[in-house]
Amino acid sequence: MAVRIRMKRMGRRHRPFYRVCAVDSRSARDGRVIEYLGHYDPMIPETDARATLNAERIDYWLSVGAQPSDSMSVLIKKYGSNGTHQEQRQAALERLKMNKPTAPAPVAVPKPKPAEPAADASSEGASEGGGADASEGAAAEAPAEDAAAPEAAVAEASGEEKPAEEKTE
Repeated sequence: MAVRIRMKRMGRRHRPFYRVCAVDSRSARDGRVIEYLGHYDPMIPETDARATLNAERIDYWLSVGAQPSDSMSVLIKKYGSNGTHQEQRQAALERLKMNKPTAPAPVAVPKPKPAEPAADASSEGASEGGGADASEGAAAEAPAEDAAAPEAAVAEASGEEKPAEEKTE
């Protein structure tokens, strides 16, 4: 059995991606694979960062007599274990990391302040003796009503009936 090192096309139309594989020489280009040895992405803007090879395994397959295809022999010369472009590849990978877009920092949105009652209402309530306490009591009851609303929605969604609440005077 003759083994070849070649690229297997993956990806989609107009967006190629190749896996570097050790295959039987009689198999089809995209056929059965003996071992995956890396990948090659021609759409990466940095030319020297396109190939990622497992140099140890490629050296093994070459030592047991595997023959690389023409395109793979070029990539192995450049980016293999004794490649001529190793330093350029490392520099290209660093540039890609630096140019990688990051998500913007989260922005804290301030909570809106509750609307204050008009000046006339506060002066009338103060003369009655319960102005500030009455408005605080109403504000304290509102969150309790809001908290009960999600429970009612959950009960309706699950099909359970919620018993009527008793009113105390």
